[in-house]
Amino acid sequence: MSYTALYRKYRPQNFTDVKGQDAIVTTIRNQIKNKRIGHAYLFCGTRGTGKTTIAKIFAKAVNCEHPLDGSPCGECASCRAIAAGNSMNVIEIDAASNNGVDNIREIRDEVSYAPTEGNYKVYIIDEVHMLSMGAFNALLKTLEEPPSYVIFILATTEAHKIPITILSRCQRYDFHRISTDVISERLQELLEQEHAEAEEKAVRYLAKAADGAMRDALSLLDQCMAFYMGQKLTYDHVLEVLGTVDTERFSKVFRAVTGNDVAAAMRQMEELVAQGRDLSQFVNDFTWYLRNLLLLQSAEDMEDFLDFSSDQVALLKEECKIADGAELMRYIRIFSELSNQVRFSAQKRILIEIAMIKLCRPQMEDDYSSVLARLAQLEKKMEEGVFQPAASAAAAAVPEPAAEKAAPEKPVLPKAVAEDIRQAAENWSSIVAQMPHAIAMFVRKARLSVGDDGVLLIVLDDPILSEMLSQEERLREITDSISRSIGKEVQVRVKYNDTGQSFEQSYVDLEQIIHTEIEYEDFSE
Repeated sequence: MSYTALYRKYRPQNFTDVKGQDAIVTTIRNQIKNKRIGHAYLFCGTRGTGKTTIAKIFAKAVNCEHPLDGSPCGECASCRAIAAGNSMNVIEIDAASNNGVDNIREIRDEVSYAPTEGNYKVYIIDEVHMLSMGAFNALLKTLEEPPSYVIFILATTEAHKIPITILSRCQRYDFHRISTDVISERLQELLEQEHAEAEEKAVRYLAKAADGAMRDALSLLDQCMAFYMGQKLTYDHVLEVLGTVDTERFSKVFRAVTGNDVAAAMRQMEELVAQGRDLSQFVNDFTWYLRNLLLLQSAEDMEDFLDFSSDQVALLKEECKIADGAELMRYIRIFSELSNQVRFSAQKRILIEIAMIKLCRPQMEDDYSSVLARLAQLEKKMEEGVFQPAASAAAAAVPEPAAEKAAPEKPVLPKAVAEDIRQAAENWSSIVAQMPHAIAMFVRKARLSVGDDGVLLIVLDDPILSEMLSQEERLREITDSISRSIGKEVQVRVKYNDTGQSFEQSYVDLEQIIHTEIEYEDFSE
């Protein structure tokens, strides 16, 4: 016999098995017990919250030969036929693929025939918001005055797309996201029935990852159990299968960012990439982590809003003291913007690294929150005594006698520049345009020069940017762009201007040699 997925195998067959929708279940059971059944229902809510499941149980209950307190018995011929999908009284329609006027006209013609067995004909129309406007209009009259033996159950995840004329003719039930506690309990029950073991922390994480959808939780559990067949499912196993990141990793990234340690943040990113973690998921989860820190910092007794153990909450309370609310909000803003960018980007890692640098270097931005962060850094340095005393600074500012000043050595101009380097400099604007967007943003801040060994120098005043561009994969992108443009291989080296002097005082200016204006196009827009 073929394998049946967990969400299908353990789909509730009566109202008592439904989890997390108690108010809706109670209302519908009372209607069935008291013979106050409506003719049209609208089930709204996110995926995996039980809309179609409750609709099928409803259909069984109204046709059951021996109902038990408003629930189907599950044993009679009608219940078994509906459960097997063989009943002529329950018609399921997928509005996503049957959304035309002709499909609805077929329903309108069919409702004129009474059921041959059972009490009601139940039409379950899933994703009803996908119907065309003509189909909605064709359904309108039948929905308003159907025969006494017909019940319509419309299910949708987007109720705002349904015309008000349809909404006003239905009893509306809003299905809420199922809580993490309820999903965790259900997963533990199913693990016992499957004779499988799992750590409580692993089950809790799966419940949280499902985002309120019981079906998603069962699918994730099914996936993890298949990967570690016959083994106890641990928290680390779940992280590995789902490609997600442990909370301890978020803590390390956060401490690197608040300490303005770009190198440490880059090392954490390198480890994430090496472990094969999902970078888009990392962005979303880290944003959520920052949100939790902000909540704990904003008010007392916020533990109820966090899905963490007491030990993790204690750690979060310590970390939320490291950064103030303004800084956390700036971090959240940058990563919220980043989550939209990485979704469709082929250079996810570069975008995340840029965001990390922005977090560590607020001077790279000029918005209000970044200015506040820069002021906070200055205040911290003053408290730590990083700046010189005023007297020393004043003494240092006294000009030296002109005779004692050592004239700065001017860079020596080479007698000739190699033809390939000359061509690269002359075509630099078009070369930069061929580079990936994230790299081009950095390169446009650079100046061109020639090294003593005859290589093309890309000189930057920022040590962080020069370190990033010096990495092998990015340096390869630059050399490839040059080769595509001039048809020659040019040796390139990225260099940080650490001389303490301006570029013109320390390096050969390639513009001066070639006597051409090298324009730098703005790729930031």
